[in-house]
Amino acid sequence: MRVAVVQFAGTNCEYDTEHAFRSIGADVEIVWHKDTTIDKSVDLIVLAGGFSYGDALRSGAIARFSPIVSAIKEHAVRGTNILGICNGFQILTELGLLEGALMRNENLHFISRYHYIRVESSNNTFLSATDDGELLHIPIAHHDGNYFADLDTLKSMYDNEQVILKYCNKDAKIDNPNGSVDSIAGICNKSKNIFALMPHPERAMEQILGSNDGVKMLQGFCN
Repeated sequence: MRVAVVQFAGTNCEYDTEHAFRSIGADVEIVWHKDTTIDKSVDLIVLAGGFSYGDALRSGAIARFSPIVSAIKEHAVRGTNILGICNGFQILTELGLLEGALMRNENLHFISRYHYIRVESSNNTFLSATDDGELLHIPIAHHDGNYFADLDTLKSMYDNEQVILKYCNKDAKIDNPNGSVDSIAGICNKSKNIFALMPHPERAMEQILGSNDGVKMLQGFCN
């Protein structure tokens, strides 16, 4: 599997992401945001976490104008799998490739800790190695992770199995750390080739770091 990890000015998880995918056997390259092309042979494009352009204006608002965006959109139309992690989620909503928006956390504080998430739908490439209802223990680290979509949009998303992850506790009960509507932690598009989540699976690849649940998540793209 060939993976391209997009690096914006302010991205800080690109090397963690590169390491995570290499550890499951992927061929990984880091693509600078001022490049204008992404090789057509790439199987997965990842928009890694961090603070593109220092979150100026709002998270992802400036990154959407980077030269690489045209190539990302071309791959999206072609059906290439795309994964946005944390800031990558924010950028994908700014690009209009995913519904909704990410706002400031409800408590107005930056949150950094492990948190449980529950698989709501494994009927997609990303979570194909997991089961519906499965709990995953994954780090979160964000200031603007409060996901919002209006009621009509949410209904359509549920109808199309686009809500794929929710925040919960160890007993699988809803435990919402940031105020996201319906405790949503991850979504996909209708075509199920564009995925995004606020938690960081690339930081949960080795048990010595607290969890290796991220392995099962990322391996979905290898199946």
